[in-house]
Amino acid sequence: MITTTKPDTRTLITIAVAVIGALSAARALRPSWEVPAPTGENLAEERLQDFRDALYFPIREFLAGGNPYDPAAMFEHWPVRQNFNLYQPYHLVLHLPFALPEYRIGAIAFTLASLVLLGVLGLLAARQAKLPLVLGTVVIGALLVTSQVGKAQLYVGQVNPLIAVGAAAALLARSSHPRVAALGLAVAWLKPQFGLPLAILLFARGSRRVALGGTVIAALASLPVVGLLVYRGGGVGPFLDVISVNLAHASGTSYGAVDSVTAQRVDLPAVFFRVTDWLPPAAELTALVGVLAATAYLARKLDRGDSDSRSVADLITAVGAVVAVVHQPGDVLIAVPAMAAVAVVCWRRRKERDWRITGFAVVALLVPFAHLYFVNSAIIGLFGRRVDVTVDGVAIVVAWVLLVVVAARKRA
Repeated sequence: MITTTKPDTRTLITIAVAVIGALSAARALRPSWEVPAPTGENLAEERLQDFRDALYFPIREFLAGGNPYDPAAMFEHWPVRQNFNLYQPYHLVLHLPFALPEYRIGAIAFTLASLVLLGVLGLLAARQAKLPLVLGTVVIGALLVTSQVGKAQLYVGQVNPLIAVGAAAALLARSSHPRVAALGLAVAWLKPQFGLPLAILLFARGSRRVALGGTVIAALASLPVVGLLVYRGGGVGPFLDVISVNLAHASGTSYGAVDSVTAQRVDLPAVFFRVTDWLPPAAELTALVGVLAATAYLARKLDRGDSDSRSVADLITAVGAVVAVVHQPGDVLIAVPAMAAVAVVCWRRRKERDWRITGFAVVALLVPFAHLYFVNSAIIGLFGRRVDVTVDGVAIVVAWVLLVVVAARKRA
């Protein structure tokens, strides 16, 4: 007699969510094979614009013997709209395989790699939240690729999925596997606005080997590239002049300036300016020092508590890194594993006041993920474009403030 076993509910849910996630992934991948080859006439093309401006053509400039950090050279030689910001020099070698083939092939390969990394981030989030590994990974991965933050990574070709995985490894493995954590931090250093605050906060939380090791690995990986650029440019002085010009150019753009009303920056000084129309003197430096100092102190305090409190310490570390220095909405991706872990704890301990407040912080952090196209259109229609580019930043800053309140209330 042949018997069959009915699939359990968890398996059916996993399959159903996987199908939904696959459909969302297919839709999110479409821009990579539909985007036209870049020319001087289609610089306004948003599909894969970060892949174009911050990866493909900077690496092509590097291979051609130039300095991609020089805005003038990039704008003269290649069809780019934005200058190449100060990514770690090792980025030019790490992502070399995606810049060698024809543009569209490189774009498709890079987007597929980013999709895989979002899946890995979902796996790390499920593990940190102690969810059923397969179901948790599928659910979180599907939510990521369906969310605005997840789709934006694939639509514009950002490197944030790799950085988020690196940051997650640094936070998750800092005690159990410090070498893995150091390598993760080195990956997060790909963008210094991630690496610097994370290194400082990890050092302050007692993970000094991880903070120093990850920083040294990133520096050593970049040193050969820097040496080559210095040699090509005629010495250290001319190279530093190019870096100075690069910083000046970035700070004066409509998307990068702290006092821009159209920038989608979510760090504290930029959000404060768009809300109040006032920028205090030395606002960016003050925010960097103040936010990191408060975050470090409170994260150390939370580390002395139970495992639930340590999950909040990871969350306030990730959010503090985003609020402290120039960041955009998609950069909150680094907080996903800690968000998942804290969300589970908040549900389990929902009757406790502090955990309800923490839950509100998690909900606030979900705002950028829920900022889909129809939400974007509704906000613009009702309140205007300035509110639309400000709401994500306000939500993230509010989340950090709520986490500060909760941490400050905790007994050491």
